[in-house]
Amino acid sequence: MADQPTPEATTENTPPGEAVSQKPSSGGVFSRRRLLGTAGATGLALGAAGGAAGYAAAPAADKAAPLTSLGADAVMFHGKHQPGITTALQARGHLVAFDLAAGAGRKEAAALLRRWSTTAQRLMAGQAAAQDDTDVARDAGPSSLTVTFGFGNSFFARTGLEKQRPVALDPLPDFSSDHLDKARSNGDLWVQIGADDALVAFHALRTLQKDAGSAARVRWQMNGFNRSPGATAQPMTARNLMGQIDGTRNPKPSESDFDRRIFVPAAGDPAWMANGSYAVVRRIRMLLDDWEKLSVKAQEDVVGRRKSTGAPLTGGTETTAMNLDKTDADGNLVVPLNAHARITRPDQNGGAAMLRRPFSFHDGFDTDGVPDAGLLFVCWQADPLRGFVPVQRKLDRGDALSTFIRHEASGLFAVPGGAAEGEYVGQRLLEA
Repeated sequence: MADQPTPEATTENTPPGEAVSQKPSSGGVFSRRRLLGTAGATGLALGAAGGAAGYAAAPAADKAAPLTSLGADAVMFHGKHQPGITTALQARGHLVAFDLAAGAGRKEAAALLRRWSTTAQRLMAGQAAAQDDTDVARDAGPSSLTVTFGFGNSFFARTGLEKQRPVALDPLPDFSSDHLDKARSNGDLWVQIGADDALVAFHALRTLQKDAGSAARVRWQMNGFNRSPGATAQPMTARNLMGQIDGTRNPKPSESDFDRRIFVPAAGDPAWMANGSYAVVRRIRMLLDDWEKLSVKAQEDVVGRRKSTGAPLTGGTETTAMNLDKTDADGNLVVPLNAHARITRPDQNGGAAMLRRPFSFHDGFDTDGVPDAGLLFVCWQADPLRGFVPVQRKLDRGDALSTFIRHEASGLFAVPGGAAEGEYVGQRLLEA
């Protein structure tokens, strides 16, 4: 739904630190991306929210490849950037925030990040945990597992590192659409887990939670999903829970200004954030009962795109540029002024851009039988004050979609660059 180009999820576009392993088979050497392809790491901007870009089905020549090849795909832990940012969308995800325990400080935090990094490296390589492995993932390969770590605003006061807290980590402003549950927002530490197998993802979640020991406790946890690899007959952008094709446009790693918009420069401030990024996390509930009462035409006017194909209302295909000035026979704008796709376009927001990489969620039904479902929105940017905030402010002032969504939880986290061989994530902050 959001109007930014979908990144290409091919091995040629895989950034350093996110290389994909290849699995030998009777037919030669294959990777999952070669066998199945993907539509990329993308998302829906629902009130600056995001939806999921889909995975593509196998090309005809490769359809004989066994599905077990999915388990062999591995993402490297060490690299310039942390995994899980430009990695193609995974079928299963867990977002979890921790608070440091009473009395725990910088020393305990450093030991925890060292343990977590060791565990993440092992699990992402398809190995068992170093100790007390639960055997949940014994029969599976790494299944594109990624683990990503970040620091919340409160972490720096808890560890005596206030002078190292980035300005970009200042609390997000209040928005009129917010109905935030403080108990499910923010946190000292944030962990994002993604995998193409639900048991592999749960195994990582459980192992990292056990690794926290007495140093930190879980503040909140959210579980999500995306389209599974190979679920569609051809490469295409996935649909969100509203049934809309979502993620048509998103920054591409192949674009010349991608790094500038998404990652903190190597000479950035503070120095420990070099090659890192900032993640905005929002739990956005979709009011599906209300949405589904609308006609397809009314839904398309809210979004600004055809529900069937994702093409703009002004014509063409999904990737055709939207003609914002086009009018109908009565002189009315074809794409309404408050259409979501119009409001979220970067050229309508001073070039503000963010890489959306979300998960959908469904957590059952409330006492009235209303589904508790929607989007675990995660977006990445070099500076949230120039990425998420200006777009959300504009959406707050008149997005037609805002009637059908509710922002229920929020967090902002500083995600440092990737760990080099022999390092743990956050070492340049905690041992400076």
